Amino acid sequence: MGAVVNCVAYRNGKKLGTVDVDAISDVLAEDDTFVWLGLHEPDLPLLRKVQREFGLHDLAVEDALDAHQRPKIETYGDSVFIVLNTAQLVDEEVVVGETHIFVGPRYVVSVRHGASSTYTPVRERCEQDPAGLAHGPGYVLYALMDFVVDHYLPIVNRLEDTFEKLEQNIFRDEFDRAALERLYRIKSQVLRLRNAVFPVEDICSQLIRLHENLVPKELRAYFRDIEDHASRVVRTLDVVREMLTTAVQVNLALVTVAQNEVVKRLAGWGAILAIPTVVFSLYGMNFEWMPELKFHYAYPIVVGFTAVACGGLWRKLHRAGWL
Repeated sequence: MGAVVNCVAYRNGKKLGTVDVDAISDVLAEDDTFVWLGLHEPDLPLLRKVQREFGLHDLAVEDALDAHQRPKIETYGDSVFIVLNTAQLVDEEVVVGETHIFVGPRYVVSVRHGASSTYTPVRERCEQDPAGLAHGPGYVLYALMDFVVDHYLPIVNRLEDTFEKLEQNIFRDEFDRAALERLYRIKSQVLRLRNAVFPVEDICSQLIRLHENLVPKELRAYFRDIEDHASRVVRTLDVVREMLTTAVQVNLALVTVAQNEVVKRLAGWGAILAIPTVVFSLYGMNFEWMPELKFHYAYPIVVGFTAVACGGLWRKLHRAGWL
């Protein structure tokens, strides 16, 4: 059964040993014992077998089979069903997976879908802390959620570093299409990651307030710590998103200003060239009383006047900053 990663029974913070899926219900009949089952992309027959062993709710099992759930927490009797979004960087792209967690007074079932790190380090960490593991499934749930949230921060830092590298290409008066496209991709990844992290705060809050049977008083501080970490990640992502938006707006503003400067120069030279254009177009209409035909000095006077007018207009536009 390749989808079963691990299935272990615990009592009073100590590992009793691995358990076959078919024998789970027998183990749960023993006092002060809980089972932690880890699954990876199981099929429907396996989930139905797990459902029978643990007595899971039909709706929760259907959600766990479909890896397209939003992060949430659902209550079914004395147990809860939690959906978390996991995240990994694959080829500089944020890829989101899912972890579905069934938690009851005597069991924890984690179901991984898509991009997600193995939870073997979480299991090893819990087994090395018998005092924490003695609190039962609530402590395992804390360890899983803490592991998921801690993996968000390196991705956020990587996105910040990528943005800083692009920033120097953004704050200039040249339009860089490739840089802007990269910024938009980073922004979409920031939003994707924020949508994964944001619900964690509400999930922790509900666990603390509404599920004392799973989260005893001794564990509430741990879930508040997860809530604080998630809140910090969300705030950091909001800052990065705002900086990305500002960077794009500043770049477009700088490009617009540069274009306006070009337009001003073109308009200035156009105004200067309009003077000789008007004068010489009128001069070349072959009237009978044209100055050049009737007055010997008319030609140099007209040319001189045109030059002085153009020079005066150039000086005025130069002082105004147009040229």
